[in-house]
Amino acid sequence: MSWRYRAGLFLIGAVVVIWVTSAEVTQGIFTDYKQPFAVTYLGASLMVVYLPIAFIKDWLCNFLKRRSPKSGKNAETLNESSAGLNSPLKHIGGQKIFELEHLGTLPRKDSETDYSVYEEGRPLVSKHRDDTDVLKQDKSLTTREIAIYGFYIAPIWFVTEYLSNAALARTSVASTTVLSSTSGLFTLFIGAFLGQDSLNVAKVVAVFVSMAGVAMTTMGKTWATDDSKLSSLSGKRSLVGDLFGLLSAISYGLFTVLLKKFAGEEGERVDVQKLFGYIGLFTLVALWWLVWPLTALGIEPKFTIPHSAKMDEVVIANGFVGSVLSDYFWALCVVWTTPLVATLGMSLTIPLAMVADMMIHGRHYSAIYILGSAQVFAGFVIANLSDWFSKKLGL
Repeated sequence: MSWRYRAGLFLIGAVVVIWVTSAEVTQGIFTDYKQPFAVTYLGASLMVVYLPIAFIKDWLCNFLKRRSPKSGKNAETLNESSAGLNSPLKHIGGQKIFELEHLGTLPRKDSETDYSVYEEGRPLVSKHRDDTDVLKQDKSLTTREIAIYGFYIAPIWFVTEYLSNAALARTSVASTTVLSSTSGLFTLFIGAFLGQDSLNVAKVVAVFVSMAGVAMTTMGKTWATDDSKLSSLSGKRSLVGDLFGLLSAISYGLFTVLLKKFAGEEGERVDVQKLFGYIGLFTLVALWWLVWPLTALGIEPKFTIPHSAKMDEVVIANGFVGSVLSDYFWALCVVWTTPLVATLGMSLTIPLAMVADMMIHGRHYSAIYILGSAQVFAGFVIANLSDWFSKKLGL
């Protein structure tokens, strides 16, 4: 398990905390300012701030490289000497003369045999080094390619965020969280279909254990000291809101797999800051007009701006923390771990929300709900150990 993978697991915990907090704040915003499109558009567009950060970072790195030519020269010398050590055939020094002299002391038959093997190995070494050079050249994407990929997946990300916020505006945080957690199933099969992830018994078991936990939390009962609070939350459920939550889970699974496909095994192919910066730029420039058809269809209420400066501050602060910061951390989770692990990790919002409600609101949960939350966590653990289980049990 590499340091990136461990860091990804740590960031999953941080993102879960931020998302639960942001969901509560977002639903509080919708009580006075019920504009899912405006909140989504602002949060996604604010990610454009990553573009100047990424370009300043690149400029500083290039500036520091130019300011230290000595270290660059030493690195070049080191690379040349290491290349010579790795490929004895390319080293035209005393080593080759010594090898020829050594060959000359052997009998003719042995000499011819060894030398033919030595010659046959020569193109193989050269080919291996050529392949390595090609891989290094193709490893990272250019800024133009990152921009193109960002424009491709920006609509998918905007749809995911809008459907999630539209669900929050129509149903409870608990219901939206549970439905969003079904994205693990879609991530698994979309990843297998696109060739980004492989199916094995342990991964399938992890997904279905997590899905069973999600189902149990929906069947489990909750009650609070003040029953009026619970009835207000239960009465807020909406079929349309649940449908939006389920569609958000599907588009979330698709975006997660595509992000990992573009980023590479450990995120080495793409600068995530630039990618999300271009997603924010595309949203800011090209997706503002969607408010008109959504309003005409009755999905979105008539657009208004917040009525108070305090509401403005809350909306902008929630956009920065709940979208700009948490979405970037989440993207790092995906590229540093796997799409399936990151998606099942987000299901941890269910037990976290349960613990928070127990401690803050004094809410009680049935045994079925608690067992379901434990199964969600168990599915996350199994997904992380899926390769180990497959090797150990020969699956």
